[in-house]
Amino acid sequence: MARHGGGRGWYGKVVGAALGVTVLAAGASVWTAQAGAVGGSWPQAAASATPGSDVKPVAVTIVHASDKGARGVNITIDDGPDPVWTPQVLDVLREYGVKATFCMVGTQAQAHPDLVKKVVAAGHRLCDHTVSHDTTMDTKSQAYQSQQILDAEHVITEASGGVRPMYYRAPGGAFTPYSRKLAASRGMRPLGWNVDSKDFERPGTDAIVATVERELPNGPTLLFHDAGGDRSQTVEALRQILPWLKEQGYSFGFPVR
Repeated sequence: MARHGGGRGWYGKVVGAALGVTVLAAGASVWTAQAGAVGGSWPQAAASATPGSDVKPVAVTIVHASDKGARGVNITIDDGPDPVWTPQVLDVLREYGVKATFCMVGTQAQAHPDLVKKVVAAGHRLCDHTVSHDTTMDTKSQAYQSQQILDAEHVITEASGGVRPMYYRAPGGAFTPYSRKLAASRGMRPLGWNVDSKDFERPGTDAIVATVERELPNGPTLLFHDAGGDRSQTVEALRQILPWLKEQGYSFGFPVR
């Protein structure tokens, strides 16, 4: 998997916000893998994230396959929600009758709970993309990984009105055996991708479309973004890619769980 690295000034702001949240929390972390107590900085405790709840563990392996089978594709949208671009992405998905998986950053979900609810109301699925999108998570302590994953799970669930994320995607693909096991124990299947549209680099709509068409034989899970900067190229690329995929005989599904 590609690792999205430097040049992401927007994430500096996200990390700063996340650090502010962490400083306000009681203790070094709001959540840990071992404890189900909520600190004071996130919204009130979500019962779904406490031991003994109805959470069912899922497989720890990184999933790519589509629940629509061999001719299925999974549209995944990362890094939002964003007040400018997420509504436009939702409009395009609705226009073509496509359901997607939205991998949300915790600070963004906390800032825009109305958009989280709109995503859920439209029939899309949620994915935990950590609190602050740290692409070096695989080099950090287990306590840090726990905080990033479980705090994001909590705040996304709270923002959605009680709908839990069904998947966990490590920023930049920075999975570890520990983070996969932790997410799976919380009912969040680790989620990879096969086709990186490179839309984050803003290479132009035509280049994004060409990349998807060229890389599609690699597998069914496609990666796009609805935050982190100007996503107008992504919106226009989706407007071309979605009908093209239908013309090629593909169906739109969700990653298997």
